[in-house]
Amino acid sequence: MASAFWTFRPARASDAKWMAELRAVVLRPDLERLGRFDPHRVRTRFLAAYVPADTRVIQVANQDAGLVALREEPDARWIEHFFLRPSLQGQGIGSEVLRALLSEPGTTPFRLNVLQGSPARRLYDRHGFVTDSEDDVDVWMTAPALRP
Repeated sequence: MASAFWTFRPARASDAKWMAELRAVVLRPDLERLGRFDPHRVRTRFLAAYVPADTRVIQVANQDAGLVALREEPDARWIEHFFLRPSLQGQGIGSEVLRALLSEPGTTPFRLNVLQGSPARRLYDRHGFVTDSEDDVDVWMTAPALRP
C-alpha cells in the first residue's frame, strides 16, 4: 500500500549510512531532553541492528525520505526504525505509512517502543497502540493484528 505521494522501496546495505544520520537527527531532541544523546552511540546502535531485508525506504516524490523496519518474531511483528525527515513530519505521511503496515495480513500483534515524551507517541495512540510497560526512557506499546 502507498499513495501517489509516497511509496516503499526495498532497503539496501548501502542505505545504512544515511539512515543512521537520519536517526541521529530525528532522535536528537528527545534524547537530549532525556539526557541520553551521544552522537556516536545513536549512529552505532542503528548500524549494529540494521537488517536491510526487514527495512523499507519511504520515498516521497521519488526521493528517499525515511525508513521503517518490520521485524517478524514468533509472537509479534516489531515496528522499528520508523524515521521520516523532519521537513516532512506533520503532513500525514507517517500516519499513512503506519496504516499501510498495520493493514498487512497476519495473526501476530504489532509491537514497538517509543521514547518517553516523544511526539511520535500521539501517532501510535491514534492508531490503536496501547501501553504495555514503560520506564524512565522507553514506552513499549502493542496494537492487535487486523485479521484477514
